[in-house]
Amino acid sequence: MLFQQIATTVAAAAEHEALAPLIAPPFVVGITMFVILLVMLFVTLSYGNLGKRHEAVEEHADPHRQHPNKHDHGLGH
Repeated sequence: MLFQQIATTVAAAAEHEALAPLIAPPFVVGITMFVILLVMLFVTLSYGNLGKRHEAVEEHADPHRQHPNKHDHGLGH
């Protein structure tokens, strides 16, 4: 029932509205969006090697920190 009312309202509204003008043909807009997303993909992938620059170093327990790491169980390493 509700779906039928929504569909009727959308159909009635669509009959009287004109299409919005585009700044370029649809295929140009699509290609431009695709190129922008591709550039963003390559920028993202270029940061993939940051974690491989050096070996991971164990974090030492600093007693002067405001919220020290409590996972060392008082060993102070």
